[in-house]
Amino acid sequence: MLRRIFRRRVPDFLKLLLEQADKTRLGLRAFEDFARTGNPTSADDVRRLEQEEDELRRVLIDELNRTFVTPIDREDIFALSRAIDDILDYAFSTIDEMEILEVQATEYVYQMARNLREAAEEIYLAVSQLRDHPQVANNHAVHAKSLENRAEALYREAIRHVFQGVKEVDEVVTALKLREVYRHLSNAADRGDEAANIVGDIVVKMT
Repeated sequence: MLRRIFRRRVPDFLKLLLEQADKTRLGLRAFEDFARTGNPTSADDVRRLEQEEDELRRVLIDELNRTFVTPIDREDIFALSRAIDDILDYAFSTIDEMEILEVQATEYVYQMARNLREAAEEIYLAVSQLRDHPQVANNHAVHAKSLENRAEALYREAIRHVFQGVKEVDEVVTALKLREVYRHLSNAADRGDEAANIVGDIVVKMT
């Protein structure tokens, strides 16, 4: 029994993480297009990719639970997988929120979506370089963190703008709806920052 366990193939966790990161960057590309054009096909793409990434994460967790030895700390694998997944989850929930609240994308929604897509690209590049070029991976993680700072500035600017000059009840309602949308996007950026931090922690342990 023990012999069979130790003979078991060690899963390529970095490959699984990269597949997740790829789904996230593709999902954020679709989300950026949705924010720019309102194309319902792009919204459907985000939903499909979110489901596909959830399945990849389930596979990764199952492999993690059955593997004794991992190339990097299992806690880091689990945390990075969760953070990457959360970025796309928030894009997915933002679309749902916009449809439920019946609000259209503003210029700020588009700018924040574009910023998220750029961060997702950097996270993908960071994960792709972790195995062979950890310092390059760290450089991409640092860039992703700088994009989170930009996202936070956009969020504050968007909130200030949405409540500027609001007087009528219907204007207040619209402002509150948009604030919820902006908050979802800010949370997505926070998860990107978390993913970048985890990559940085992994690099420190590897070098």
